[in-house]
Amino acid sequence: MKLSNNKILITGGASGIGFGLAERFIKENNTVIICGRREEALKEAAGKLPGLITRQCDLSVEADRIDLYNWIAENHGDLNVLVNNAGIQNWMQITDEGFFNKASQEVSINILAPLHLTNLFLQLGSLTTIMNVTSGLAFVPFSQVAVYSATKAFFRSFTLTLRHQLKNSGIEVIEIVPPAIKTDLGGQGIHNSAPPVSEFIQSIFEQLHNGSNELTFGTSEGRVKANNDSIAEYFSKLNPS
Repeated sequence: MKLSNNKILITGGASGIGFGLAERFIKENNTVIICGRREEALKEAAGKLPGLITRQCDLSVEADRIDLYNWIAENHGDLNVLVNNAGIQNWMQITDEGFFNKASQEVSINILAPLHLTNLFLQLGSLTTIMNVTSGLAFVPFSQVAVYSATKAFFRSFTLTLRHQLKNSGIEVIEIVPPAIKTDLGGQGIHNSAPPVSEFIQSIFEQLHNGSNELTFGTSEGRVKANNDSIAEYFSKLNPS
């Protein structure tokens, strides 16, 4: 992937990893568009990053996804990079009241939205790169976020097959595999002891400069390379009896 002179859409780009990617891509001389549900968060992000383009939409809603694509096609038809970053994480037990509604929302945003957006944006003749943000939990699930872990395992599998399907198309498929990072994913304060977004982004861009298409950081590197024995070891550490 060339790292400058792109036009890039980052879903969920107003905070966390998405905002970190937006900030760095702008520094690398790219035009960046972000989308998200909260208008106030989008305005705050735009205030921090001059030149940032924002679009409010709820990716859990099919019509909003279609409207987003149509808006891009009409106003930014030269967009060449799609970053499927938006995701939600619920800490819950299967016996919790409201479990199914929360699980359905996770599936909608973490799975259905990026699948639909990928299908839509492949219609843009200018598209050259798709970046999918999965998780180290795609390889070793954490029981407190069981549905989130499962959605990321799905997205990891889809990313591998997408890369295979598009191998002769000229479209590069890149997977970003973060471990826990200091963001508000799952709730404020939950990941305060995790590495900061800035360290993660620096590592990701070093790997991009080296031409990698599977980008890891910290503990996610070991999980990507795990075998059955090491997966069992990781699982025991994450999910003590």
